[in-house]
Order: sequence, then C-alpha cells, then structure tokens
Amino acid sequence: VQLQASGGGLVQAGDSLRLSCASSGHTFSMYQMAWFRQAPGKEREFVAGITWNGGFTYYTDSVKGRFSISRDNDKDTVALQMNGLEPEDTAVYYCAARESTLDIVFPSPYDYWGQGTQVTVSS
Repeated sequence: VQLQASGGGLVQAGDSLRLSCASSGHTFSMYQMAWFRQAPGKEREFVAGITWNGGFTYYTDSVKGRFSISRDNDKDTVALQMNGLEPEDTAVYYCAARESTLDIVFPSPYDYWGQGTQVTVSS
C-alpha cells in the first residue's frame, strides 16, 4: 500500500487549503481512510476519517465545521478540505489507511501511512 499526500502550503489565518492523498497497491474501496496531523513538539493526532464507501465521517472536535473529508473510490483518492484555517492547524498532515468495510470510523489504529505534507498557517 502506498499513500502520497499533497496540497500543503503556507497560508494566512482564515484561508482554505485542500489536501489530497493518492493511494495505490491495494483495493482502495476496502479501506477506511483518515487524516492525522502532528504539530511541532506534539503527538500525532487524528483529524478526520471516512468509511470505505464514504457513508460515514468523523472529525476531531477542533476541526468540526471547518474541515471536510471526502473520497473518490474511482480515482483511489481521499481529500481533506480545510476552511477557516487557524494558526493552531499548523502541522504536518498525514493520510492513513486501515482495512475495514465497517460503517464506523475508527480513530485508531491505522496500518499504512503517507509521507506527510506541511501546512503552515500564519496569523
């Protein structure tokens, strides 16, 4: 399984960014997908997850109403639309996958990880 994240960058507070993760080497539709982030000096945290068919999503409280996760099983991609970015959102963002076709989002554990993409939000 290979995951390739992209779309990070340097933005100002209040701006938007869209992260994308391309997946290969597995049957994408059999995997639950998620985004995590790790800020400097902090532990990696779950941000958002989506079930195998996109039917259910789950977000950590700090991003609810601002971030939206989606997937395209025809293109084997998962995206994270981030609106209203805040300096506290600054982190390296990782996409992750776990094999599951259950209709529930698990915040952990995940088996496969992408390389991460840096998001920096200036105030």
